[in-house]
Amino acid sequence: MARRVEDSIHLLLIRDAYGKWGLPKGHIEAGETTEEAALREVNEETGLSRIELGPSLGTIDWRFKRKGDVVHKHCGYFLMTSSEGDTTPQVSEGITECGWFPAGEAIAMVGYDNARGIVERAVDILRSKEGATLV
Repeated sequence: MARRVEDSIHLLLIRDAYGKWGLPKGHIEAGETTEEAALREVNEETGLSRIELGPSLGTIDWRFKRKGDVVHKHCGYFLMTSSEGDTTPQVSEGITECGWFPAGEAIAMVGYDNARGIVERAVDILRSKEGATLV
């Protein structure tokens, strides 16, 4: 999620239940496209409703153990923009905070290497379109 604050690009990060900053993510519900799921999850996890979907930023995957079984998860990300600034973290899902940060600071803050790559890709796209309008 990106927006322009004065003359700089700011990115939205969420802080998870482990105290790490990252990106909104979730699952696809029955009948949803990847794009619809991404918009819904960002809305649910951040409270933002005026969201514009942009290009794909790629997919990350990771593995973790749950009840002794290895679970393999995949998550697709998209560059999104919003003119809204006020957020509401979805505490019921373990999100403890949402925050807008200058692009360089956001990259450094992300607590997961695979998600950091997605943020770096978003910043590269945004910087290549420096003359483009960003809300």
